Amino acid sequence: MKLVKKIDVYLLRNFLGLFFATFFVCIFVLLMQFVWLHVKDLVGKGVEVSVLAEFFVYAVASVVPLALPLAILLASLISFGNLGEKFELTAMKAAGISLFRIMRPLAIGIAFISVGAFFFSNNVLPKSQMKLWALIFSLRQKSPELEIPEGEFYDGVSGYNIYVRHKDKKTGMLCDMMIYDYSNGFQNATVMVADSGKLAFSDDKKYLILRLYSGESFENLNQQQQRATGSQKNIPYRRETFKEKQLLIDFDTEFNRYDESVLEDQHVSKNVAQLVRSIDSVQVLAEQKSREQSRNLVENRYFGREQKSGRILIPVESSEQTEYNIDSLFARLSEVQQRNAMDVAVDKATMQRDQVEYNSLLLDDSQRYIRKHEIELYRKFTLAFACLIFFFIGAPLGAIIRKGGLGAPVVISVVMFIIYYIIDNTGYKMAREALWPCWAGMWLSSFVLLPIGIFLTYKAATDAALLNPEAWLKVWDKLKQKIQKLTHRP
Repeated sequence: MKLVKKIDVYLLRNFLGLFFATFFVCIFVLLMQFVWLHVKDLVGKGVEVSVLAEFFVYAVASVVPLALPLAILLASLISFGNLGEKFELTAMKAAGISLFRIMRPLAIGIAFISVGAFFFSNNVLPKSQMKLWALIFSLRQKSPELEIPEGEFYDGVSGYNIYVRHKDKKTGMLCDMMIYDYSNGFQNATVMVADSGKLAFSDDKKYLILRLYSGESFENLNQQQQRATGSQKNIPYRRETFKEKQLLIDFDTEFNRYDESVLEDQHVSKNVAQLVRSIDSVQVLAEQKSREQSRNLVENRYFGREQKSGRILIPVESSEQTEYNIDSLFARLSEVQQRNAMDVAVDKATMQRDQVEYNSLLLDDSQRYIRKHEIELYRKFTLAFACLIFFFIGAPLGAIIRKGGLGAPVVISVVMFIIYYIIDNTGYKMAREALWPCWAGMWLSSFVLLPIGIFLTYKAATDAALLNPEAWLKVWDKLKQKIQKLTHRP
């Protein structure tokens, strides 16, 4: 018993060390990928270090759902591969300890990690996602830090293109400037050239003050003339010479935070209870609206007969049923009356069609809202289940290949994770486009990988030569012999 307990401690210690190491590596790789996708929102904004640190903290939380299963797969592959490569796994089996018994303490540890992953995705991830996207929207709205380069046009100021040939770093003067002002449209563009100029910000940091010295401006007046006189006569431009000219340009440099409350109704910002409540409420409203529309359609519009009692329309079911020959009634009308009746009928049918299309759009919006919430609901459970599946893929596969280190385990882990990602993304798109039920799309990867995990665990427990080429050649020879017997049978 003591030997078994020591083995359990030994296995847990080795696995947890590898798990934390691979987890941080996976976090780093996925974080760099995430930052690369949003590099335009970060570069050149001149935000404080605290804001960037906040962004990275929330970004780390967002990549945990992908990093955690990959880290478990890689850690289990390396740990059991090391055991097999050092013949420690063989020694344990020789001592009468089965592979299932060896895997038990690690499986219990993975179960706790899976429960923690569920609580993380349910309690921590929604809040971090809301704060992350609020921060991203805030960064996108912030004006870039003003840094005009030498010898090229700068378009970082909205509605302007600024060219500076040379900058005096001591005085801050900009020499040989050219400014294209198209803030009022390209048809009313103004071109300014100046010997020198200087940039400054207003006291409230909301405006850019551009002072120009010894220059000229050329303003296109063609559009203004046409609007004023209606004449097509061309007036090319107005020329103005100045010794000093000042431009006041909107350029808010302050970092204004996006209101997080706007994102509270988004599916990524809700936990399981909130998702279920939102799905139920919208579904009830959608069903109620659908029944109401169907009733109005049948009773009051196209499919029913309108019988007036005062101003109340009596439904067909409660009115006296009388058969009419529509063709004979229509034939009694004059040509003008027939034309008017047809016009009225076409107008009613067109109006009813437009109403049905509008109602269909409303119901489609409700269904999309429900699908998004159902997808997010199932995602919280599939993450925890994926951790268990990847352990039962990685551990037996490591025991089979008996290769430790960062060679074969890394390659196999990456391949398996790519397969998982492709299957999971395919299921997600099928669920999002309403081609499959949401539960089927989100659980697709689990349904595919679970049999693989069971198969690998069984093969590893029975010491099957799964990756031995000679064993597969023997199987192929037996199969070929059976095929030959069947083909040569008289």
